[in-house]
Amino acid sequence: MTSPAAARRRVRAPRLARSPQAPNAPNAPKIAARRSASPLSAPGPITVADFESLARARMERAAFDYYAGGADDELTLEANARAFDELWLRPRVLVDVSEPDTSVTLFGDQLSTPILLAPAALHRLAHPEGERAVARAAARAGTVMVVSTIATYSLEEVAAASQGPRWFQLYLYRDRGVSAAMVHRAEAAGYRALVLTVDTPRLGTRRRDRRNAFQLPDHVRLANFDEATLPSTNFSGSSQERTLTGSARILLNDALTWRDVEWLRRLTRMPVLVKGILTAEDAKLALEHGAHGIVVSNHGGRQLDGAMPTVRALPEVVEAAAGRIPVLLDGGVRRGTDVLRSLALGAAAVLVGRPYLWGLAADGEAGVSRVLEILRDELTAAMVLSGRPTIASVDRTLIAGPDRAR
Repeated sequence: MTSPAAARRRVRAPRLARSPQAPNAPNAPKIAARRSASPLSAPGPITVADFESLARARMERAAFDYYAGGADDELTLEANARAFDELWLRPRVLVDVSEPDTSVTLFGDQLSTPILLAPAALHRLAHPEGERAVARAAARAGTVMVVSTIATYSLEEVAAASQGPRWFQLYLYRDRGVSAAMVHRAEAAGYRALVLTVDTPRLGTRRRDRRNAFQLPDHVRLANFDEATLPSTNFSGSSQERTLTGSARILLNDALTWRDVEWLRRLTRMPVLVKGILTAEDAKLALEHGAHGIVVSNHGGRQLDGAMPTVRALPEVVEAAAGRIPVLLDGGVRRGTDVLRSLALGAAAVLVGRPYLWGLAADGEAGVSRVLEILRDELTAAMVLSGRPTIASVDRTLIAGPDRAR
């Protein structure tokens, strides 16, 4: 059976090829002239891929590559998206789909969509309003924004930007006091869950960043840190100090174990989700050590190149979790049918990162809103056409082949 990937191979544009309309390309003046017009005017972008093209044209190359790039040869980055294309759907017919409902409930919050906004660093590389614009768009869409520790507005500033539900992404640092202080700040600011990233004892090798000699621009700061807690994260000195690789050597703790998950659970009243799980073995350990949720993730292909695509890892993690805690997925989600496939394989929800960053770069808050609208509309259409009118009605019988439930 020919896969969807093969069926589209002749017409599908490369995901990571550099556009000839990048800012430093020969026709850059034409692009600059077009920037005064809204990118959302007719006919406007109608897919996430359209927004990626807009972002590539509007961002500095080094900043775009920081968002778009992965580790080493970017095999996992590409495989995350391609793996969805290998999953065919088995639609049912003569089902009443007149009132499709995409709502889900997670940790007591009813959300209008199972599409959450993944933690992503340095939003002000894309737009001056950065995380604040994203928070407003997420609230308008009725979904969760997971705010990154490596944000360019403080977690309090992001909280003040909207009343929508927010979770906070956390690394556990060498100085445990820094981590504890962030947890307490997140609680005080009304965040509703913690997402602990566990796949980053060190940064993966980001070749695009090395080739571009990527550094933080002068207007970008790591707003959740200050000189009293971690002086070097303000990057006020040499060019090496303004690289994320330089900060990672100070921030990241390569001695973490499952005991640290237990410590975090004792520290906070918020639910703790563990992000970066790809195996049944680690899913069982997450349960054993008290995690309230799991995010199946390979860090968007930015850590271990060659790690399995997240949608391929999802079934074994879901089976290991055995319905005791919710399992979410991020990595490679670009279309509503990708969301549907993830739900069919047992995910409670998905998180998207690069898609909303492309929207932010293209048109700020309005661009993020449009990306979320596109994904939700595509999901709704796919549910209707597959005969699954509610999220609860989506199950593994929707997936053809070996991933179908027995």
